[in-house]
Amino acid sequence: MRRAPFLLNDQAFEFNCGEDTVWNKDEVNGKVDQMKGRVKQGVGDLNNDERLRNEGTEDEAAGQAEEAFGKGRRKVGEAISDLGKKIGR
Repeated sequence: MRRAPFLLNDQAFEFNCGEDTVWNKDEVNGKVDQMKGRVKQGVGDLNNDERLRNEGTEDEAAGQAEEAFGKGRRKVGEAISDLGKKIGR
């Protein structure tokens, strides 16, 4: 499995880029919201803008929740698929 590293706000982040996992729209949107939140926090820090920093924190938290929901949804789908494969044998 490959990993795609990048730096944001002097923090290193890695995302899995393997064929093992296919992200659903909730997971992707959650990752995007988290990244958007981190960028807002960084810009807020640079400009000393507390409102933007707080907005970034909220976006990041919302993204984490959406990603977690998407992961749960994917796991349920995988379990149903595995069950279908076992029944079909």
